[in-house]
Formats: sequence, structure tokens, C-alpha cells
Amino acid sequence: MNAPVMLEQSGLPAANASAARGPKSVQEAAGQFEALLIAQLLKAARGEASGWMGTGEDTGDATASALAEEQFAQALAQNGGLGLSSQIVSSLSGASR
Repeated sequence: MNAPVMLEQSGLPAANASAARGPKSVQEAAGQFEALLIAQLLKAARGEASGWMGTGEDTGDATASALAEEQFAQALAQNGGLGLSSQIVSSLSGASR
């Protein structure tokens, strides 16, 4: 069985290392926020029914769907998304001047 590689200082798995450090810029933070918002919209669109045909039987497809939604939301946000991240960045850069 493969154990995740641990980072020396944080004790977090290496895959989560970049998420643990947090955003380095306003642009990155705005992109992460937009990806989170898109993921929540996709989750709400999927609805509350779980399992095959809403029977309540969970066969792992809910986890796979949630992961796919998160990845899709991140891809959308990185490629322009809803345009929220650019609006946030321009708003915050205008307020800091």
C-alpha cells in the first residue's frame, strides 16, 4: 500500500501542499473563489438525489461526480469562467489605488 509523501514542515500530503500555502496574488485568490463558486453551482444543479436514479443507494458515483465537478469548475475558472475573477481583481486594484 502506498502512503502519501509527507512534507517535512506542514505534515500535509504533497498533493495538498500548494493548497495549504494559499494564494500568492489577488488574481490567484479571485480565480480560486470563482472555481469554488462554479463548483457550488454545479453541485446545486445536480440536486440532492443520491445513488442510482435517486434510490439512495450510494455506489461511489456521488464521490466521482463531486470530483469531476470540482475539476470542471477549476478548468472553467482558469479559462475565463464567468468573468468574476477579472471583475474582482479590477475592483480590488481600483480600491487599493
